[in-house]
Amino acid sequence: MARQPRAIRTRNAVLTAAAEVFARRGYEAANIAEILTQAQVTKGALYFHFASKEELARGVLEHAVTGTVDHPVKVQALVDTGLLLSRRLPNEPILRGAARLAADQGAGAFFGGPWPMWTDLTARQLAEAKEAGEIYESVDPMGTAEVLVGAFTGMQLMALASGTEQELVRLTSKLYELVLPGITMPAVLQRVDTSPARSDALLEQARAQNAAEPAPEEAAESA
Repeated sequence: MARQPRAIRTRNAVLTAAAEVFARRGYEAANIAEILTQAQVTKGALYFHFASKEELARGVLEHAVTGTVDHPVKVQALVDTGLLLSRRLPNEPILRGAARLAADQGAGAFFGGPWPMWTDLTARQLAEAKEAGEIYESVDPMGTAEVLVGAFTGMQLMALASGTEQELVRLTSKLYELVLPGITMPAVLQRVDTSPARSDALLEQARAQNAAEPAPEEAAESA
């Protein structure tokens, strides 16, 4: 049975509020009272969807791992997913909250290190590229994913210090430029675009796709 539109709106409001509080305070300092004030919902409404602060944080992290990009070249799909994330992150509360949780040592004990869900996603993309013969047989998908996600987590802090929205895109582009030659077949590498400018087209494509899809409330009402 589809969720009721009001319940969907409440859950989204709670997730967005929690992400904003986590982004400001970090995991340990965040508290349910502030999240309730930010979301403008009752305690009962919040606990109906999330039983604890830990569940809220997991919800934020899960919701953030949604911006995957499909492409016939699997390595390009990997790059596009990272470029799109780096382009969206400065402007989207849930992504900012997830980024803070990813870098928060206080949350690491609960979530198994920085962005474990994003690490799993990256490892799957690398495994698909390996199966397609696009990267070297010797490449360890999980180990490479851990390096990429760990580097991305550090780059978030560098980009934040710069104060410019495009800095994370530039650093992400540079990361792929440096890493891909060591893991990618030369014939495939020639076809992969890692330029920062590509992120603009990816963002427009994602916005057009979202605009064409029904909102969760509409989908629930028509189900």
